[in-house]
Amino acid sequence: MPSIKVYIHLVFSTLNRKNFLNTQDLRVKVWKHIKENATAKGIFVDVVNGYSDHCHCLISLGSNQNIEKVVQLIKGESSYWINKNNLTAEKFSWQDEYFAVSVSESMIKNVRNYIINQEIHHLQKTFTEEYDVFMKNYNFNT
Repeated sequence: MPSIKVYIHLVFSTLNRKNFLNTQDLRVKVWKHIKENATAKGIFVDVVNGYSDHCHCLISLGSNQNIEKVVQLIKGESSYWINKNNLTAEKFSWQDEYFAVSVSESMIKNVRNYIINQEIHHLQKTFTEEYDVFMKNYNFNT
């Protein structure tokens, strides 16, 4: 059996960055469901959190997993679950795009704390501002 540790900081937003997840109670339900469902599918989600228009996950890929499939499973199933349970006033959807970057072992604790503190973080910074910083810090061409 291979020994693998590949951590990914994954970020994805709601369709058109709409504030679908507009209450803390709803967000807690969605994040809990994402983690539970991912675990049931053999996807390791260390931590999940976000704000009204986006989600952050710290995941670790298994030997037979790739980012695209894991993201597809997490986003697709959670969107289906949100709509099936009528958790939003309008039809819910995640945007197709996502941000994924590797995380070194030495930075796991920092990324975990960053994700855990999303509610506080977004009292000062919008998701657009956060996204722009990610794009700049990780040298993505936008």
